[in-house]
Amino acid sequence: MTTKLIPQEVIQNKIFLLRGKKIMFDKDLAALYGVETEHLKRQVRRNMERFPGDFLLILSREEVINLIHHFGGSSWGGTRKPPFAFTEHGILMLSSVLNSKRAIRVNIQIMRTFTQLREMLANHKKLRQKIEDLEKKYDSQFQIVFRTIKELLEPPTPKPKGPIGFHA
Repeated sequence: MTTKLIPQEVIQNKIFLLRGKKIMFDKDLAALYGVETEHLKRQVRRNMERFPGDFLLILSREEVINLIHHFGGSSWGGTRKPPFAFTEHGILMLSSVLNSKRAIRVNIQIMRTFTQLREMLANHKKLRQKIEDLEKKYDSQFQIVFRTIKELLEPPTPKPKGPIGFHA
């Protein structure tokens, strides 16, 4: 059994949802692999035939603006080029173009994390179905219990944020 290079929580926190797909950004992957982001992108550009549209998403201008608003700007003025967003299959392909032992080991960890996330989602759906089956079985006095359990299963809806700054 190999020791983990990176805690699983670190990897999970770098997985985002974009266009309905779970992705990781080039800068996060570069940091995990221990390479410069530009080196990673250069290797991808040299091997573009390995990265079809379902492996690599190149962000639109609107998506880049949305990211800047979401994550904030940087002290050096932000990225000069749109980031690459790699799907699970694109991340698998990265280890072949980076060709280092660390990239292979990190990729194994990332793939295990993606698999665990899929399993958690499948279990979540099974639990919801069991609750709904129980709900049909029991009378209305248990409705509040079932409603509370369902609320716990649903992610909280974000509260709208007010304007920032001082307003006279």
